[in-house]
Amino acid sequence: MDDKIAYELLAELRRMNGALERLAPGAAPEVDLKAADAFVWNAGRDALEPIARVNRIPLALLKGVDRVRDILHDNTRRFAQGFPANNVLLWGARGMGKSSLVKAVHGAINDNKPGVLALVEIHREDIESLPRLMRKLGAASRRVLVFCDDLSFDKDDTSYKALKAVLEGGLEGRPANVLFYATSNRRHLMPRDMMENERSTAINPSEAVEEKVSLSDRFGLWLGLHNGTQDDYFAMIEGYMAHYALGAFTEQIRADALEWSMTRGARSGRVAWQFIQDLAGRLETQLS
Repeated sequence: MDDKIAYELLAELRRMNGALERLAPGAAPEVDLKAADAFVWNAGRDALEPIARVNRIPLALLKGVDRVRDILHDNTRRFAQGFPANNVLLWGARGMGKSSLVKAVHGAINDNKPGVLALVEIHREDIESLPRLMRKLGAASRRVLVFCDDLSFDKDDTSYKALKAVLEGGLEGRPANVLFYATSNRRHLMPRDMMENERSTAINPSEAVEEKVSLSDRFGLWLGLHNGTQDDYFAMIEGYMAHYALGAFTEQIRADALEWSMTRGARSGRVAWQFIQDLAGRLETQLS
């Protein structure tokens, strides 16, 4: 082979190599947990995307959930300080502040000791990538709270096995510097009809149901939040009004708030906040 042909072949190989490199996905960015206090996990890029400002409300404004609030705060505080703590499943009624509690507790912990704890949100549809995320976070020195909002699993969904392995059962398990919090409307994360179908069709019904229920058993703390009382609902309204300087909680506002809750069929924190948004709009006041 003469030099000209060899040169042309080498040039062609270089062009092909360049084309392949351009087609190949870029390397995932290194994990930099110092970039922010909160992140969202991008499973497609294997990357943590920093959040400049977390959408949350102060812990003191969460009314009617005092016991759950205190247990969650104490568990998170111990973890942030390097002591043993449990993974947590917050379950119960819609709109009662499950995800708001997680974000508010994280904020309160960091207010007390800035930067001690990072919050990483993983979306429900990315739960199969949780082992990859845990490996990345386990290599970091910072303590991390991984959070999945509205977690549940439907029929034929096998991604729950990835979560089981991470929480307790796998060889790698959960890194010592990571804790997992989830919220769900379902105590066992599985729909009731799915569990009943398993019981009726399986060769060994008890074993089939046990396989599903054992997922929630891997959370050391189950914290239930249920529909609030009317007094709890009014306390939420009063707390918001005082915090945002919206004036006195008059009998007219009480009547309006009650009507608002009746039209929505709930007395939850979400309904209270929606009423406050409406009230502030009518008063032409900024909520800030």
